[in-house]
Amino acid sequence: MIDRRNEISVKRPNCNNELKMDKGVSILKNALFFDLEHYIYKKPICIGVFGCCFYDWNEEMLKVTQYMIEGKKDAKDIVKMAQDYFQDMYDRGKKYIVTFSGNNDFTVINYLLKKYNLKFDISQHFTHIDLQKQYEKEIHNSIGLKALEKEFKIERNSDVISGSNLAKTFSKIVKDSKYIDRMPEEKKKKILLYNEQDVVSLFYMCAMWKKVFKK
Repeated sequence: MIDRRNEISVKRPNCNNELKMDKGVSILKNALFFDLEHYIYKKPICIGVFGCCFYDWNEEMLKVTQYMIEGKKDAKDIVKMAQDYFQDMYDRGKKYIVTFSGNNDFTVINYLLKKYNLKFDISQHFTHIDLQKQYEKEIHNSIGLKALEKEFKIERNSDVISGSNLAKTFSKIVKDSKYIDRMPEEKKKKILLYNEQDVVSLFYMCAMWKKVFKK
């Protein structure tokens, strides 16, 4: 399994601009920003990439953690590591998980937690904030992630990868134990960067929410 950590220096945001919930509690100080890449065939098969980050207020760093599957043997381990990550973050005081249209991600990870008898209920530990639903609630319109990023003038450094292409890649990884060895390093990096930018975008959108949507 690929275990990737990254720290991104980010100047401390202006709290007046951030999305607020629960009587003004800071999302930026108390949230995880979460996205999964996964493989489903009739039912969830595996997590392809687990991606999550949080903002360290003292160090002014966005700290990213990612786990990427390298073979069928990693299927259970990646779920267990995701559980351990969530438990650790909960113990450190995190209260929210921010996603964009994350219900499908939660369906996948909850199914796999149950499949491997890992007793961790995400909904009992964290409050889910879905930015797509938040946008629809405030703006009264529907929107996709890339369109919402444009509202915030977020420019990606990675190529856009379709969900179907990712699913095909993870299908090959699970079915062929040697496939990961034949996969170009550039492709692995591209998948990880794509997932990282998803979770980083969630942070920036939360940080600038009220400034962008003043009305």
